[in-house]
Amino acid sequence: MKNKHNKKRNTAFVFEALAREATVAIIKGDAERKAKVISIVRKHFTGDSLLKKDLECYRSLYENQNLDQTTSKKIVEAALAAKRLIDPDGLFKQQTEVIKDINKELDPQTFNNFVPNYKSLATIAKMFNTNSPKQTVMLEAKIIEGMVNDTEISKLEPIDSITFTTFTKKFNQKYGDTLLREQKELLRQYISSFSSEELEIKIYLNRELGRLKESLEKATEVGEVAADEDMINKTKLVKELLESLSSETTLTDTNLFTILKTQELVKEIYDDGSNS
Repeated sequence: MKNKHNKKRNTAFVFEALAREATVAIIKGDAERKAKVISIVRKHFTGDSLLKKDLECYRSLYENQNLDQTTSKKIVEAALAAKRLIDPDGLFKQQTEVIKDINKELDPQTFNNFVPNYKSLATIAKMFNTNSPKQTVMLEAKIIEGMVNDTEISKLEPIDSITFTTFTKKFNQKYGDTLLREQKELLRQYISSFSSEELEIKIYLNRELGRLKESLEKATEVGEVAADEDMINKTKLVKELLESLSSETTLTDTNLFTILKTQELVKEIYDDGSNS
């Protein structure tokens, strides 16, 4: 009998579900709930915890795309080797602890949060846990395909349609179509920074702030902005505000919302410009 994928024992799924819980809290301005999520992440996914080590094994596979075949295969082999070094009993114990804290501090519905790359995470978990050489090779090939082509890794067997439909419904209820792709990426980077070194988010912010400043600079020549002196001045003020954020050492909620609003502003400017 084939073992059913247990999402609560999938470290990456649990982390991504928490990330989405924090995103909702940030968007709704629910500081208390956001603090609870951050507390759980920092308690269980930082330092030398086995959960953090396990999460890194998953991340090395689902956060690396558009690679060549050889590099992808080497990463998969390294992830499998690192995974084998993690004490399974110790990991199980830590998974039990984080599940308990989520149920107590948040609620069990957190595990029903829709995680867009759920299929990929389920496939990776199955590769990590199978004892079948044949299945390992097949799953490894599927994962490498996703890393090379930047596509969702399809599980080799259908996922419970009821489970997936529930996830989708939850996601749509909480997010709808209100967030832009770049806003989702900003929030993901922000939440991931709670359990990792600050260098990664600093690199991302430097790149994103640079993109936004360049877009605002060019915006003075686009559509309604170019024809309105007041809008040109306001656009320059926003650009100056972003300049000040570049020197910040930490990303506060206020700064986060400033960047989110600027991302929306830039999108609106260029959409209006292309339609005028």
